[in-house]
Amino acid sequence: MAVITLANQLTLLRMLLIPAFVILTVYHFLGWALVIFIVAGVTDMLDGVIARWSNERTNVGAWLDPAADKLLLLTAFVVLTLPDLDLTNRLPIWLTVVVISRDVIIVLTVAIINLAVGPRTFRPSVFGKVATAIYVVTTVVVMSFNYLEQESSFVDVCIYSSLVIALISGLHYIAHAARVVNQR
Repeated sequence: MAVITLANQLTLLRMLLIPAFVILTVYHFLGWALVIFIVAGVTDMLDGVIARWSNERTNVGAWLDPAADKLLLLTAFVVLTLPDLDLTNRLPIWLTVVVISRDVIIVLTVAIINLAVGPRTFRPSVFGKVATAIYVVTTVVVMSFNYLEQESSFVDVCIYSSLVIALISGLHYIAHAARVVNQR
């Protein structure tokens, strides 16, 4: 089976779109930045569908896809937090810190468990998938209202929804990791 399948190519494309998203946002081409982010989101949906449909799931894809998702979303959150961009709507730094910290804690927990207990597989939880979806919606909403140069209470709803799901999914993941260790 080929390592660089069509699904993996779409994942790589998503990663290649990240610098374009950042550059377009920084230089205030917000409509184009939004389009790039949406295209990247579509590649995320398509790569999974194509991998399942063609029965070409690969170990590379199993690692690359979540890495691309994290890279895209964390980059978007960092860029939308930057104070010097003069955006109508920015993400608060505390949210970006919580979201990044959650991901760092998850990665460190997996690494420590794999080193201490031996290789373990951690499948994405429903809370992790919901968190990703809410982060995507938050980014699209913030970018959309920035493009329109309008403030919106919907931005605040997305910000607090992102905070709540980051905390819930992070705690759920830690509890799951503890169960894995205790089953040994």
